[in-house]
Amino acid sequence: MRIRSLGVIDDAVVELSPGFTAVTGETGAGKTMVVTSLGLLLGGRADPALVRVGAKAAVVEGRIVMRPDAPAALRAEEAGAELDDGALLISRTVSAEGRSRAHVGGRSVPVGLLGELADDLVAVHGQTDQQGLLRPARQRQALDRYAGDAVAVPLEKYAAAYRRLRAVAVELDTLVTRARERAQEADLLRFGLDEIAGVEPLPGEDVELAAEAERLGHAESLASAAQVAHGALGGNPEDPEAIDANMLVAGAHRALESVRSHDPALGVLAERIGELGILLADVAGELAGYADDLDADPLRLAAVEERRAALTQLTRKYGDSVESVLEWAEQGSARLLELDGDDERIAELTAERDGLRSELSQLAQALTDARVEAATLFASAVTEELASLAMPHARVTIDIRQADDPEGVEVGGRTVAYGPSGADEVELLLAPHPGAQPRPIAKGASGGELSRVMLAVEVVFAGSDPVPTYLFDEVDAGVGGKAAVEVGRRLAKLAKSAQVVVVTHLPQVAAFADRQLLVEKTNDGSVTRSGVTVLEGEARIRELSRMLAGHEDSASARAHAEELLAAARADA
Repeated sequence: MRIRSLGVIDDAVVELSPGFTAVTGETGAGKTMVVTSLGLLLGGRADPALVRVGAKAAVVEGRIVMRPDAPAALRAEEAGAELDDGALLISRTVSAEGRSRAHVGGRSVPVGLLGELADDLVAVHGQTDQQGLLRPARQRQALDRYAGDAVAVPLEKYAAAYRRLRAVAVELDTLVTRARERAQEADLLRFGLDEIAGVEPLPGEDVELAAEAERLGHAESLASAAQVAHGALGGNPEDPEAIDANMLVAGAHRALESVRSHDPALGVLAERIGELGILLADVAGELAGYADDLDADPLRLAAVEERRAALTQLTRKYGDSVESVLEWAEQGSARLLELDGDDERIAELTAERDGLRSELSQLAQALTDARVEAATLFASAVTEELASLAMPHARVTIDIRQADDPEGVEVGGRTVAYGPSGADEVELLLAPHPGAQPRPIAKGASGGELSRVMLAVEVVFAGSDPVPTYLFDEVDAGVGGKAAVEVGRRLAKLAKSAQVVVVTHLPQVAAFADRQLLVEKTNDGSVTRSGVTVLEGEARIRELSRMLAGHEDSASARAHAEELLAAARADA
């Protein structure tokens, strides 16, 4: 990795060994920045506070060697990245303003892709993970992951059934608790639909009746006007001497007809006047018919007004027009069918709920059985690891229990509480010596013992992770002496099958490393390119002496350092 402008690191290159790499240095020298840098490459949160004061951005670049058919390589290729001579180049930039950019194989990618690649590349085990593993929920997750498909397959089915049961329970509760509200709504709908059905409105009826009421209300004046107009156009039988429009037009037509042969233009006008006479005769006839047909029937007017009043009663309640009333009736009918069907729906949901609870009981039992079987193997493996970490008499067990709940599901002949991950509570117990009662690891282990238990758990857990690199960040805190030697020996053993990077203060651990990196600050408090060096020969002995005695020139410390290195090489 190359790290620039990150925390105390100005510009440094970190070269990790294919086997076991130990990162050492004075407290505050910037060792944890190595972990932070790797975290950024793996999609960790971009904190602008990490950017070195005065710099515009922090940049971390990594070169990861992998097989072309490795899952991470295939996922990167899907995103458009390319491998460079069997290596994947990854970079992450964090600006002082908090903006973050990621590049994989020369292609700009979303930061989320780095997190996806991380699952197949590196497993990080640090002090934060130790605290997390003290929580029972995290211990259950660790056990489930260790168990693999034996738990994952039934857990996936259980989770799907659990989600469906929750949805069914919510819907059922809504239907049952709102039964009174639904009954009231149904009664109001029935009343409205009955009222509309009693009137039987027709589309557009209100508009037609309004026009008819207007006509009937003014029948006499309409008839009088039609008669006057008819007399003006077609003559009045009671006054034969009166001159009407038809007579005048006929006279004009005769006058032009008598001379049209002398000028074709007058002939054209004569034809037009003839057409006008025909039109006048038609209009006069229609006026006569209108007047005869118009009936000032007060009974019909009363019936029309009564019908309009009934329609107005509906439009006042259910819509602005008859069309709106009919639309409300259609929607109301559909809603009433839905409400009337709720009782049937309640019965269906109740049956489905009971079936899902039965299914959850079976799946929860399967999860419990799988976890109990995996717990035996997991506890045995951790106990074996503790024996390799100078705790030969310690015994680890995993307590899997359930809490009684009358509203729960049946597991093992009991009705127990259940949640999204099953009905089991998982807790890691430690008996540090023969005769001791197993207690939760947070209460049953000293500081040094807790570190070794956590390391043993993480080593066993790491064995179930198909990743090529493991990073341990000071998980050996609180350990010393012979136990520290055993921790180093165990990490070296793990490094035979995977790449292991350890940030440590312990010389006993660092001595087992295939490569030891020293992180040093310059006089101005920064770590430069020359501040991360690979220690070999005399330089490594001096650093181990410093870690042992606090200074490099102690003869006894040098002798002890050489002894540690010799013992580690012999053990390898």
